[in-house]
Amino acid sequence: MEEQVALVVGGILGGLLLLLLLTGVSYYLWKRLCATFTYEELSETTAASSTQGDALCPLDARTQASRPPGVPFVVPPSLQSQDWVPRSSREWAQVPQDPYPALELLPHTTGSNLGDACVAGTINPELYKIPEDQSEADFPEGCLGRLWFSVEYQQEAERLLVGLIKAQRLHAPSENCSPLVKLHLLPDERRFLQSKTKCRTTSPQFNEHFVFQVSSKSVNQRVLRFSVYHVDRQRKHQLLGQVLFPLKKETLAGNCRRVLWRDLEAESLEAPSEFGDLQFCLSYNDRLNRLTVVVLRAKGLRLRENTSFVSVFVKVSLMNHNKFVKCKKTSAVLGSTNPVYSETFSFKAIPAELDTASLSLTVLQSAEGDRSHELGRVVVGPYMYTRGRELEHWNEMLSKPKELVKRWHALCRTTEP
Repeated sequence: MEEQVALVVGGILGGLLLLLLLTGVSYYLWKRLCATFTYEELSETTAASSTQGDALCPLDARTQASRPPGVPFVVPPSLQSQDWVPRSSREWAQVPQDPYPALELLPHTTGSNLGDACVAGTINPELYKIPEDQSEADFPEGCLGRLWFSVEYQQEAERLLVGLIKAQRLHAPSENCSPLVKLHLLPDERRFLQSKTKCRTTSPQFNEHFVFQVSSKSVNQRVLRFSVYHVDRQRKHQLLGQVLFPLKKETLAGNCRRVLWRDLEAESLEAPSEFGDLQFCLSYNDRLNRLTVVVLRAKGLRLRENTSFVSVFVKVSLMNHNKFVKCKKTSAVLGSTNPVYSETFSFKAIPAELDTASLSLTVLQSAEGDRSHELGRVVVGPYMYTRGRELEHWNEMLSKPKELVKRWHALCRTTEP
């Protein structure tokens, strides 16, 4: 009895396994058959479209007309602009592409500085252009000319090397300009070096080099002066303009050659005042509440005699209601009646204080020890403190914010030394 039951159970299990095997095989054959019918239908429709002619047609239109709705076939966007040609009666192939396609221009933005367009895959020459030198293009109105030069100080040899490079746009009295340049190392007015004369040009190229022997202790108190002259037919020299360049520590630091340029300035034809004159600039920035003073130079100073060591400096004091607020000093220039400073000082002052504030600039001569003697003074400020040119200078500064207003002022003495 038990053997019969085992046979029945084994037969049932074997039948179930055979039924599952037949079901899997039937499903696999059905899927293969469906795939075959779908492929043949797509090939026939594609071939039918190719029999209409060998003319090229856009790929997107061809796929839309020939693709059955049940087949998920999408052309990538990068290939939609390619051309396709019939490869055989049943296939389409892509047109062979040129291995070196034509280079396209990349779009250019207005904020770029690489030119109007750059070519992909090539060297853009705009990247290697040297920026235009603005010093040769931006000439202010009324400019007498511009001079390029170089300075270098050799600390060990105590030599000042000056290179005279070129000048441009010189204002000559005649068309046939023949310029030359004389170099002085102030305060020494007697000795000078001179360049060669360039004939019939207002933009001469000099490319000459000069050497001054000067000690390291006094080089920072010296001023390099370039005087540009026109030589007429009678060999007379007519001054076209000059450049005064103070030799500061920042300029001579590093034992390296520095190329500089300066605009020519006209020589002051006015006779010095009794105690000398002082030239400086004023500027006021109302946004930063900053009052700026640029001490440029002095001329015609009456130095005290019988002193073994003479140096001159300028003290700039900010006053409010005749009370001292802040004081700053320039560097001392050794033994010159016409010292050049070109130093800038800034003071904090709100607009409400400008009606009661004033600036006092005092020229002092230092002697041995800590003693100093006043050579002259000038005060600029509102109507409360000043009149004349000093008041005009102050009012012009207020009417032209953020601009440097430059003027000469006569020095006066409060007490006799």
